[in-house]
Amino acid sequence: MNFFSLTLIAIALALDAFGVALSIGISGCAVKKQKIILALSFGFFQFLFAYIGATLGYFINSYIISVPEIIGGVIQIIIGFLMLWQGYRKGEGNFRIRKDMYAILGASVSIDAMIVGFAVLFYEKNMLIIFEYALYIGLIAMILSLAAFFLSKYLKKISIVEQYAEFIAGVILIFFGLKMILL
Repeated sequence: MNFFSLTLIAIALALDAFGVALSIGISGCAVKKQKIILALSFGFFQFLFAYIGATLGYFINSYIISVPEIIGGVIQIIIGFLMLWQGYRKGEGNFRIRKDMYAILGASVSIDAMIVGFAVLFYEKNMLIIFEYALYIGLIAMILSLAAFFLSKYLKKISIVEQYAEFIAGVILIFFGLKMILL
């Protein structure tokens, strides 16, 4: 696989993480340290799942793959509804990212990386190259997540975005969750 193709795949895989990071950044439910940990989590799980998919691809059938996608989508939908709920209960404090959510969110946005590892990276027989490809995919996810957090800082300054940040973030997460389940 050439570098350009791998980069396009990595960017496509990172878009879910980008969207979730943007939602979290806009909602203001994570501090700087949490954002960095989340970006690392997104990158790590993109790498891990792409690598697992590539190395174990021929053992995984389509039924097994669809179940984690549904679970990941449901997790994102639940978090989206929690953010919407907090938006309605504005005076009672904001929704906050807890430590146990780092891995859950990281895994939920990375399940498609396992499928790509299974379907695309699987054909590469050199384990070192598979590792490098998966590492690159994870790095792109981390960089795009950090970019989303950076961008969200400026989007929050738009008054309507600030006023409805939790609603916007919740709706975005719900749509990403539905996309995972339905597509």
